Amino acid sequence: MPFHPLQPLSAAEVAQAVALLRTLATFTATTRVISIMLREPDKTLVYNWTGNEAPAREAEAVLFDNRTNTAYAIVLDLTAGAVVSQTAAPAGSQPTLSVDEQIECEQAVIASPEFRAALERHYGITDTSLVMVDIWSAGNYGSEEDRTRRLTRPLCFLRSDPTDNGYARPIEGIRPVVDLNLMQVIRVEEYGQWPLPPNPGNYAADRIPNQRTDIKPLVITQPEGPSFTLNGNEISWQKWDIVIGFNAREGLTLHDIRYTDKGKKRPILYRTSLTEMVVPYGDPQPQQVRKNAFDVGEYGMGMCANSLRLGCDCLGYIHYLDAHLCDSRGGALTIPNAICIHEEDFGILWKHTDRRLPDKPEVRRSRRLVISSISTVENYEYGFFWYFYQDGNIQFEIKLTGILSLATVREGQDPIHGTVIAPLLYAPNHQHFFNVRLDVGVDGMQNTVQQLDAVADPIDENNSFENAFHMKATNLRTEQQARAHLNLETGRTWKFINPNVKNAMGKPPAYKFFPGDNAYPLASRNAWWRKRARFVDHHVWVTPFAADEKYAAGDFPNQSGEGAGLGQWTAADRPIENTDVVFWYTFGHTHIPRAEDYPVMPTAYIGFLLKPNGFFDENPANDVPPSAPAKTEKSCCKHD
Repeated sequence: MPFHPLQPLSAAEVAQAVALLRTLATFTATTRVISIMLREPDKTLVYNWTGNEAPAREAEAVLFDNRTNTAYAIVLDLTAGAVVSQTAAPAGSQPTLSVDEQIECEQAVIASPEFRAALERHYGITDTSLVMVDIWSAGNYGSEEDRTRRLTRPLCFLRSDPTDNGYARPIEGIRPVVDLNLMQVIRVEEYGQWPLPPNPGNYAADRIPNQRTDIKPLVITQPEGPSFTLNGNEISWQKWDIVIGFNAREGLTLHDIRYTDKGKKRPILYRTSLTEMVVPYGDPQPQQVRKNAFDVGEYGMGMCANSLRLGCDCLGYIHYLDAHLCDSRGGALTIPNAICIHEEDFGILWKHTDRRLPDKPEVRRSRRLVISSISTVENYEYGFFWYFYQDGNIQFEIKLTGILSLATVREGQDPIHGTVIAPLLYAPNHQHFFNVRLDVGVDGMQNTVQQLDAVADPIDENNSFENAFHMKATNLRTEQQARAHLNLETGRTWKFINPNVKNAMGKPPAYKFFPGDNAYPLASRNAWWRKRARFVDHHVWVTPFAADEKYAAGDFPNQSGEGAGLGQWTAADRPIENTDVVFWYTFGHTHIPRAEDYPVMPTAYIGFLLKPNGFFDENPANDVPPSAPAKTEKSCCKHD
């Protein structure tokens, strides 16, 4: 059976793409392969695909030449075995930092005579075997070197032994600056004398004594197997059909999401992805003030993905999918178990007890499909979880955990821009902003986005009890009109409608977007990171679909200048009504650290929910059968 046109590249296709890239004259000993991913076919091909024919396959690659400091975008025809095009990126464009560069950068810092001398001068340390170096993007603060060199500004730490939590001992007074094209430390910036925090901050199981002994086993079993089926990366579960994608930059992506209703597979979303995220820190001290990270565009969420482990990251009957990527020299790089798929019980789906028939309550258990991936970007972990429900709901949740980015304080200091969490150790205040791109396709490509606000009626003769309110729906007609923030006073939501189709009530079928927790950026609009991250200026953006508009901060956010991406595109104020539209949602988490976030942070949650709103004629979960009664001797509901 032919695979879906949006199936991600296989290991063989990645190898074929590398072989084609090696035929280019611009592919030299100093060339790095930054990414290779599927070049997605035209939407009309996907919507009209019958499932019988094998689709043509194309790939797009990003190359970078360290010698010339030049990035290239390449299009490859894998079916024909040919290079379609090669385009040099604008001068100064810096693509994502490769995994190889991260490793090589750490080695370059530790080998640097200037760094070693500063380390001995500040801390009396001559043995660098326990020094830990985290690559951090340099950003862009308006200098000539920020515009013209491929730079990083690593943060360094000192372990007490090879498996110690090195983050507990920041080397605060020293900041090496590395030119990645030269792979050399070009200078070491020094910020005065700082102590090393004295206490270990270990969290590994073999270092934690007196662990709890009262936890009984919790076993999840599906003796008949899961309710989903897979054809490659195409999954069918209950009435859902979804194509699961993955690439080096965005990580987990989902495609061609449909729900079967009355025998018809109705489209809802064409593509979903995390396009960018930024983590700005709020400490103005010289050694901390430059800290921010664009984790998608600077590091690659897919390249940072974990190999997930049964019973730890995922629980129950699990199916895993591998991710097929390559390293910066074109070598095969497969991340086993990069994507986890399983089902979960999710409490009550619906219930009603007729008081006249108390012995015959009707209740259904909710089950959801979970598609997830987890990425580690140096100290932080981000879990990306898509949930699909039997009633047509779609939920996205990001789970934040890992280790805080820590700094040193001097004895007696109590800094206002962070929280002291251990002797001489503190965590700076920071925010996390994520941008998700929803390529909307409710019952087809032509959609309109409505902004919905709950508003009180005027107090007049028609509202004599002064209790009336209604939902005000505003059709968003242009990009600039669509720019918006959340509004708690009006309970603002958004709705994706297809005005060309009518449901049983004569209304357009729709899905409604419910935002979750969110935040506003606390840095000035003139802050350097905000100039590069204009996507945080509004929670909601809507654009007409354009194949080359994929990432909220532009194609090359690493050391970028200002304004690329959504801010630049929407300045054109293009029409967006009854057309092929893309809904971009920016959501943030403000993290004021606590002592309880150390040494490793309990998970925080942030996300959003999509609910059918006139998409179905009635509750689509009415047909879920009752669960079989539990056959156990012990019951959690017994009475004493």
